[in-house]
Amino acid sequence: FVTCKKRKVHSQAELDEKIITNYISDNHLNATATGSGLYYVISTQGTGAQPNSSSNVTVNYKGSLKDGTVFDQSAPAGISFGLPGVIKGWQEGIPLFKKGGKGVLLIPSALGYGDRATGSIPANSVLIFDIELLNVN
Repeated sequence: FVTCKKRKVHSQAELDEKIITNYISDNHLNATATGSGLYYVISTQGTGAQPNSSSNVTVNYKGSLKDGTVFDQSAPAGISFGLPGVIKGWQEGIPLFKKGGKGVLLIPSALGYGDRATGSIPANSVLIFDIELLNVN
């Protein structure tokens, strides 16, 4: 008879979690998990208004992949947008900050672009954003 070795299949969420936790460890970050797969680091608390998931905000940011490749960056003055129109990781993560707050969002692919490649971002990519919440409009 033939014996088949069962191959352990990891879900994309499990792979993303491992990528994020390795990144946190490698970079000595004190990150907090939200339970959705998102991790965040608040390096500067901020003292102003705190947005909600439907707020309009102005954010200075740099987006990179786990290998450090920068795929997008705002001008220092930031970019303004409504949170309902952005990726789920930002809809959940930006409201964790107060105006003037700075930190990092570590976004699993399911809360980013999922299994779709977007511009220079490969499919199933973990996204790392250095952010500063400049204004809650």
